[in-house]
Amino acid sequence: MKLRLLLPALLLLGGCVETRFESPLGDNIETCDERWKGLWTDTDTNSEATAIYVDDECHFIVADQPETGGPLKRIHVPMNYVHVDGKDYLVVADTSLKSLGEIKPPYGIEPVPAKSFYFARYRVRGDDIEITQVNSERVAQLVIEGKLEGTVSKISSDLHVYVRGDRARMLDIVRKQPIFDGQKPTKLLRHKQTLDEFEQALIRPPAKKSR
Repeated sequence: MKLRLLLPALLLLGGCVETRFESPLGDNIETCDERWKGLWTDTDTNSEATAIYVDDECHFIVADQPETGGPLKRIHVPMNYVHVDGKDYLVVADTSLKSLGEIKPPYGIEPVPAKSFYFARYRVRGDDIEITQVNSERVAQLVIEGKLEGTVSKISSDLHVYVRGDRARMLDIVRKQPIFDGQKPTKLLRHKQTLDEFEQALIRPPAKKSR
């Protein structure tokens, strides 16, 4: 299911194409954006058994149905929000994503950093959110051209990009470099259901025993 892989896809967790950043995005990092509160699903109807739910305390929860007709698995992912020049960004540490699956260290980086960060840009339009992931090919070219400091490793279809710099440098990058351009956003739709109501609608009633 597409949304089952939403965070891994958006942030390219453990993928064959990924960009990680050495530092978080600036100093003005928030742990809540009130506009995210509620239940969200991918506009792709094939993703209807998976959702993102942000509760009243702003816990960011990925809810997935591992087995058709069964209960949801709810995974809390610590999420951070940054607002820069009228644009909004998600910032998440790779260590915060381990509950979603295996996280390997940044490729080819020695010594291995305690953590690295993924960025995504989002846009809220009422009951819709568009999330755009980093364009790793574009970032790789910027590193190769010397416009960004970092490393690039490309083997066959695998591309691993690591961007170096402190918090101020990360802020400068999103302000001055089009690192999200060329990427098609993932669209989320807000639902009026609670997460429990969403789950109950998915759970299949037990099959009746034949006599």
